[in-house]
Amino acid sequence: MPDFAAASDILGTLDNPATAFSLAFLGALLLMAVLRLWLGARQIAHIRAHRAKVPEQFADRVSLAAHQKAADYCVARIRFGRLSLLIEIVLLLAFTLGGGLQALHEFWSPRLAGLGYGVALIFSVTAISGAVDLPMSLYTLFVLEQRFGFNRMTLRLFALDFAKQLALGLLIGTPLLLAVLWLMARMGNAWWLYVWLFWCAFNLLILFIYPTWIAPLFNTFTPLDDAVLKTRIEALLARCGFASSGLFVMDGSRRTAHGNAYFTGFGKSKRIVFFDTLLSRLEVWEVEAVLAHELGHFAHRHVIKRIALIFGATLFLLYLLGQLMNAGWFYVGLGIRSESARNTAMALILFFQAVPVFAFLSTPLFSLLSRRHEFEADGYAATHSSAVDLIKALVKLYEDNAATLTPDPLHSLFYDSHPPAAQRVSRLSSGPT
Repeated sequence: MPDFAAASDILGTLDNPATAFSLAFLGALLLMAVLRLWLGARQIAHIRAHRAKVPEQFADRVSLAAHQKAADYCVARIRFGRLSLLIEIVLLLAFTLGGGLQALHEFWSPRLAGLGYGVALIFSVTAISGAVDLPMSLYTLFVLEQRFGFNRMTLRLFALDFAKQLALGLLIGTPLLLAVLWLMARMGNAWWLYVWLFWCAFNLLILFIYPTWIAPLFNTFTPLDDAVLKTRIEALLARCGFASSGLFVMDGSRRTAHGNAYFTGFGKSKRIVFFDTLLSRLEVWEVEAVLAHELGHFAHRHVIKRIALIFGATLFLLYLLGQLMNAGWFYVGLGIRSESARNTAMALILFFQAVPVFAFLSTPLFSLLSRRHEFEADGYAATHSSAVDLIKALVKLYEDNAATLTPDPLHSLFYDSHPPAAQRVSRLSSGPT
């Protein structure tokens, strides 16, 4: 069992670099926790302060009951997020300074060696984390989402999805891990570059095969058969110079009442997918406006830019790991006491356990970039479709998804990947229709 008392022993006996790293890790973890709790408290207070009245900008479009439902839904999610944060921190400390990873090494090292040991160690961490996350996922779906009328998932369907995800994880994850660990062991000091090239190729492959091989394992995709909507969409695609491999409707209503539309795939395998819940709620011209927004992301090369950003960040992180994995203080500072446990698999686990803690303060930068992309896509939609129809569609989607119309500005600035509703509607109202 993980021994939290080991943390005090580690901090008392380490040399200065390891002690400093342990303290930096704990300080970053504390800062992340305090900031997340503070921002959540601000969000709750701001939403409650505006719960009694629909914002004037939406008074003629959104009912008070829908506005209050969105407020209550948002508050409930934040409150549950506090428990999730506590569990997340306890599990992280149990794995690291609590000695959990050291204990897993001591269990597997006498039984397995080489690549088998590495895969077993990483899968053990994944399995423990998944077991901890499972009750929270069940609560989110069958209590929280159920309470607000969004969940349509049955326990049977949840179990079936879980089994498929587990099978896919083993089928895809095992060879992926074996390849990464082999490259780390065989490619010398430049292993991080070879791993990065392999990882990029793997992700591009997934982008190609996901629409036709993976997504249909979980949902049914049928060709769009609404003749009027199909004609309007094909005309929009022609105006925008966009080629698609097909227009499909997904049975999203089997799992949730939330609506959405998205592009999937890459190159010639791109598909346009509509949730059936979206089509049942929006008018034909509103669906066209939503699709024009999504086309705006492609026109402005947002997808390529985001892929490039992710690939660039991954290259930097792998390079950084390459510098850290031979440093003893890196292992000892995160609770690994024995030299035999300082190996490539352990380095991978420790690094990707610690990175989210240290990188948390970069969240607003990525949120800012995403919001800019959303504004650009809105502008494109207003030019190639109708800003008025997009506003109507957005208001319906905000209402149907119980998205708050009154977020705390600082919370929104830090987290939100989409601009607040008021800002989006204001910009669209001042643009072309």
